[in-house]
Amino acid sequence: MMIFVGIDDTDNLESRGTGRLSRAIADELAFDFHILGVVRHQLLVDPRVPYTSHNSCAVIGLVGPEDTNLAALLERVKAQMLADFQTGSDPGLCVTAHVPEAVTAFGHKAQCDLVTQAEARALAVANGILLEGLGGTQDGVIGALAGVGLSAEGNDGRYLQVGKIRELTGLQTIETVLNAGVTAVETLDGQPVLEGLIMSDKIRPAMRDGKPVALVYWVEDHWQPIKPER
Repeated sequence: MMIFVGIDDTDNLESRGTGRLSRAIADELAFDFHILGVVRHQLLVDPRVPYTSHNSCAVIGLVGPEDTNLAALLERVKAQMLADFQTGSDPGLCVTAHVPEAVTAFGHKAQCDLVTQAEARALAVANGILLEGLGGTQDGVIGALAGVGLSAEGNDGRYLQVGKIRELTGLQTIETVLNAGVTAVETLDGQPVLEGLIMSDKIRPAMRDGKPVALVYWVEDHWQPIKPER
């Protein structure tokens, strides 16, 4: 069973970011689940939207047994989030194995228009999705649900963590990058890259068809990775 764990608004201007917390949670969950990756999704940047720095959320994709207790999984992640609660943050948490089209539509709306807590909570209740605010204004429930919708569709955001990609440093071969967990290496116009060296330190693959695809451009004598916003 594929499960999505959406997390948002867990930081303040001085603390670690939501991405780092999400990666730490993924590392802990890896003892009992197969982690597909941690994906960052960019939401609306607008003066009317309260956010810490970039208004992005993170989603952990994982695979578990068909009888996985989602409520227990939520409590497990919730405990880790509360143990690292940052003053001034407004965290939200979403856990679900079922993501209807309405939730994906909500995710896209949150990228281009104002959405509310009430919308997010009503949508979660209507679809039996676990969604909970963990402090502050609890506005993080918006991004947590929106991120789950975007991740489930599979064509938005970039991987903050997948396979062993963060363990790579310096120039690496295409084969090494693929073996580390990237599905493909491509240029921005979709051309496959099959040879050459890649500067691997900052590879953050795009999510394309639910898979990690490293986007690159040529610089002098090697390929340089691109960090896509969406």
